[in-house]
Order: sequence, then structure tokens, then C-alpha cells
Amino acid sequence: MKRNILLRSVLAGAILAASATASAEGGNTHQWSAGMAFDQDLSAVVELDNKYRFTLGNDGAAFDYIFARGKFDADVPFTWYVGAGAWSEWDHDEFGVRVPLGVNWNFHKDWDMYAQVHPELDLHGGPELQVGGAFGIKYTF
Repeated sequence: MKRNILLRSVLAGAILAASATASAEGGNTHQWSAGMAFDQDLSAVVELDNKYRFTLGNDGAAFDYIFARGKFDADVPFTWYVGAGAWSEWDHDEFGVRVPLGVNWNFHKDWDMYAQVHPELDLHGGPELQVGGAFGIKYTF
């Protein structure tokens, strides 16, 4: 239980740190997106500067930092990304770290869809490897 509270505190701290960084940079405009996903069950998703993704869902919360993005061939309409993050589930007091590996499709101006697979390390009750996934749609403001 104490570890779960610690993880939730770290997630909250990451959100506050990203907000503070965005506020401190003053004159720079930041790109942010909001949408819905199936990640921690049905979830709301907010993404800041295509790097910081916050997910709050019916079953839990997650935070991912996207550290690499790239393109496939010119004929492929998808881009790829790799990140690192943390997650927590409300009901089972489970928590851990994950590595999102995903593809993104900008299907219309300011709209995009993403799908990802994320290997997870569940740290509740001893380390256990798992595989999760997510699918979402976002609008960029």
C-alpha cells in the first residue's frame, strides 16, 4: 500500500513538474492534445509538447515520457514512438513501470490516433513482467 501511495505521488509530481516547466518558459507556446483512450480501461488522455502523456482512467493512471519519435518510409502515413513511464491501478493496488512502443496516425488536421504495446514490470508483491496495450484518439490545440 505504501508503494502505491508513493507511485501516485510520483505521478502527481510529474504532472506538476510538467505544468511548472510549461509555465516557466513564458513566451514559448506549447502544443497540447486531449482525447480518449483505452489504456487504464476507458481513459482521458492529455499530451503536452508530444512528450508528456498523462492518462487517467476508470482502472488507474499512467504517465509516459516519449523520448524518441520517427518516420517510416515516405509512403507510410504512420510515425513511431518509444517512451518510458509508470502506471498504477486503483482496485488491485498494482503499480509499476512500462515502455510504450507505438505508432501514430495523423488522419486529419489536428486529429490523430495512436496504438501502442507496452511491456510492463509490475512491482506489487515482487517483480512480474506483463504486456499491456493502448489505443486512443487525440485532438491537438
